Amino acid sequence: MGSISADKLVELVQSYGLPLIWAVIVFIVGRIVARMITNVVAKMMTKSNIDETLVKFTKTVVYVALMIFVILAALGKLGIETTSFAAIIAAAGLAIGLSLQGTLGNFAAGFMLILFRPFKVGDFVEAGGVSGVVEEIQIFSTKMRSGDNKEITVPNGQIIGSTITNYSAKETRRVDLVIGVGYNDDLKKVRAVLEDILAKDERVLQDPAPTIGVSELADSSVNFVVRPWVKSGDYWPVLFDTQETVKLRFDAEGISIPYPQQDLHIVKEESAA
Repeated sequence: MGSISADKLVELVQSYGLPLIWAVIVFIVGRIVARMITNVVAKMMTKSNIDETLVKFTKTVVYVALMIFVILAALGKLGIETTSFAAIIAAAGLAIGLSLQGTLGNFAAGFMLILFRPFKVGDFVEAGGVSGVVEEIQIFSTKMRSGDNKEITVPNGQIIGSTITNYSAKETRRVDLVIGVGYNDDLKKVRAVLEDILAKDERVLQDPAPTIGVSELADSSVNFVVRPWVKSGDYWPVLFDTQETVKLRFDAEGISIPYPQQDLHIVKEESAA
């Protein structure tokens, strides 16, 4: 086996050594730049108070995408045709995207929930066909706790695709009640009793002031709307307590609360002689 001549060695170095060196340099520098860009993106997202789970996921995606570009660039320095590699990667990405389109849709919806924040952990919401207290907002789904302490996991795509009602978004809420009284009752007295009930409840806000008024002359009752404003956390206690207090006060004041009823009149016909 003969020795390699100096000219042959120089030719080999020129043909393979220099491209290899350039490929290594491109890979090393590219990896450093990819890490720098990834860290900058992560810091920007963190400063924007974006959820940590989304920050980590985005950081990984950005780094992998940049490293694919770096590897293709390094292979190009070696004289390897990278067009076919790019085509294979694109085809694979398309196939994965089609097979996971539902999952990717939930991911995109999770990104939007975290970015736009229609609700936060601890809020009571109605979304995706269910209602409950939000316990955790994940990338693909949101966990809620129902009123009877059941854990509900809702896909984020289902939430984004529906109307979102956030009952905790505002500091105050209006309690809407309809109270029916009899036609023979003194309406001025009814109004005075209702006003007194709300005035004695410290949880009822004075600004905005409660609304009390006759809303309907129904078939068997005169209906009053009673609409006090309360802090959001006091909504259910005030709703329940007010209805109970109204019944007790009306009984004490002799005010009737009618219920549906019918009078049956029987006409007896005399038989012909």
